[in-house]
Amino acid sequence: MSKILVTGGCGYIGSHTLVDLVENGFEVISVDNNSRSTPHILEGVEKITGQKIKNYKVDLCNFDDTYAIFQENEDITGIIHFAAFKSVGESVAQPLMYFENNLTSLMNLLKCVQEFKVPYFVFSSSCTVYGNPDVIPVTESTPPKPAESPYGYTKQMGEQIISEFAKIHPTQCILLRYFNPVGAHPSIEIGELPIGRPANLVPAITQTAIGKLPQMTVFGDDYDTRDGSCLRDFIHVSDIAHAHTLSLQYLIQGRTLKFCEVFNLGTGNGVTVLEAIRAFEKVSGRSLNYVIGPRRPGDVIAIYANNEHAVNELGWKIRYSLEDMMSTAWKWELRIKEDEAFYLVQNAKLN
Repeated sequence: MSKILVTGGCGYIGSHTLVDLVENGFEVISVDNNSRSTPHILEGVEKITGQKIKNYKVDLCNFDDTYAIFQENEDITGIIHFAAFKSVGESVAQPLMYFENNLTSLMNLLKCVQEFKVPYFVFSSSCTVYGNPDVIPVTESTPPKPAESPYGYTKQMGEQIISEFAKIHPTQCILLRYFNPVGAHPSIEIGELPIGRPANLVPAITQTAIGKLPQMTVFGDDYDTRDGSCLRDFIHVSDIAHAHTLSLQYLIQGRTLKFCEVFNLGTGNGVTVLEAIRAFEKVSGRSLNYVIGPRRPGDVIAIYANNEHAVNELGWKIRYSLEDMMSTAWKWELRIKEDEAFYLVQNAKLN
């Protein structure tokens, strides 16, 4: 059984990926300093999988503490690297914090990969690397344009660091460019649990609908899209999680001939912000209280994926519809309200 280290394992996509890995026969350990997550989420992972997951509460920007994880687990065969700050707006306001955290943690991790000869590395990247593309849908060969935010630049730079590293080191790497993960695990035991005011659309929708937020803002209705709001490719988080399992299997089976391969992870369908709101209203039966505000710095106008490479090479299949995404996200929000432990953790960090 291969042992996989998942960084950011207490986070949104990380926790869902822990579940998918365990369900597909992998042994997993997590590292997460819980600066933007709660270890309580691992209780949900345990309920789903029947396995208790070990988490190292370590800041990957501290090399010695990171190195100690590998000393204790010399049999790590693969790493999935999620741990990073990811708010576009926050990165615009605090660029140095983003460059320091996201790049230092990556380089410390790669130093350990080199020292301990870890053969497989999967990187959590983003469609932000494409900037505002000239043509959509984007393919993996679409030329990157200047990023719209420091967060986007950390993903572009992260990809470049890994690519250069892989050229001279035997570790095989995959870069997974996510579009917009949403929803919650079908069990409703785990889901997105943002710290503070949510920066992503769907938790902002669900928190407004349940009354945690008095109102939400749609940032701009004058873009060159079919209804004036930004256009995105929303994909269920469990579909994203399974792509990581498939990526590791792809590497372990020796099916890649490249030192560093790239895959887009999206549904291939563009949905506007206003269309997403209407889809939520349909499945929840709630009318959402929102206003139209000015454009938000750092936002890309429109982007969605051509996902044929992942479908054909990884054998990846999209299992969840937009309605499934909104339905599970809403059920998760209702679950948080019912579960006092989750509610107190989140509320304490909101205040």
